[in-house]
Amino acid sequence: MAELRALVGVKRVIDYAVKIRVKPDKTGVVTDGVKHSMNPFCEIAVEEAVRLKEKKLVKEVIAVSCGPKQCQETLRTALAMGADRGIHVEVPESEAERLGPLQVSRVLTALAQKEKAGLVLLGKQAIDDDCNQTGQMTAAMLDWPQGTFASKLTLEGDKVTVEREIDGGLETIRLKLPAVVTADLRLNEPRYATLPNIMRRTTRQPGRWEATNPSLHRPPSVVLQPLPVQVYHCTYS
Repeated sequence: MAELRALVGVKRVIDYAVKIRVKPDKTGVVTDGVKHSMNPFCEIAVEEAVRLKEKKLVKEVIAVSCGPKQCQETLRTALAMGADRGIHVEVPESEAERLGPLQVSRVLTALAQKEKAGLVLLGKQAIDDDCNQTGQMTAAMLDWPQGTFASKLTLEGDKVTVEREIDGGLETIRLKLPAVVTADLRLNEPRYATLPNIMRRTTRQPGRWEATNPSLHRPPSVVLQPLPVQVYHCTYS
């Protein structure tokens, strides 16, 4: 089996089937009591990483989610789909709305280096903010090549071939690993996370450890603490 480790970002968003309601004060949308799920493009990224593992091209799939404690449910879905480990970067719910692509990119950069990941797979964008920035920023911070809007991905040794959708049609690029790839809609069709898999993954206990990393945001105050999934507690000011 290959020694390649894949880091996959998964974001918790309001479910795509929910009718969005704006807050009375116009400061955002109503999230209390609203169904949330994994961002659809992140599901595609998880599915692609799991398929690469099933082909024995990837050794381990690590899912990462940034946000409040409810993000652990999103991680459990990723684990039920076939990810090996989950890392929850916990941000207080009161500050989660301030978490943007730049902060997430810093987190992913630090984790990619810490976990010695050779491939970072992300959804091309989230359906809540439609930023389409995290993959590009992460690649820039890591100084890795990037393949965005991937509709086909092929691993061959230390190279990854990405067929990507552009305005004029399709473009094929070949990148040397390590690399960052963002998934487009037609990359694959994600599998369902079955209830038995979800229940089985809920009881899984990964390794316990603590660490400090001051580089993820300003001001430098990040503490890693062990929970059923590895949790990075982040505070912002």
